[in-house]
Amino acid sequence: MNRHFGPGAVHLAGLAARLLGWRPGEFWCATPAELAAILVPAGDAAMPLGRDDLNRLMERDNG
Repeated sequence: MNRHFGPGAVHLAGLAARLLGWRPGEFWCATPAELAAILVPAGDAAMPLGRDDLNRLMERDNG
């Protein structure tokens, strides 16, 4: 686990617990797409991640 993943995962797990009533096992078994589909209001879905953005994120997290 790197310094960027941990705090974000803890935050999302807390949101899932409070808003959805999920236990930790339910959170960790869910895919990111499932979590986003539940938490993002209809019509507010973000554009898919582009290749340039993905490369930038991978470089940041591997640095």
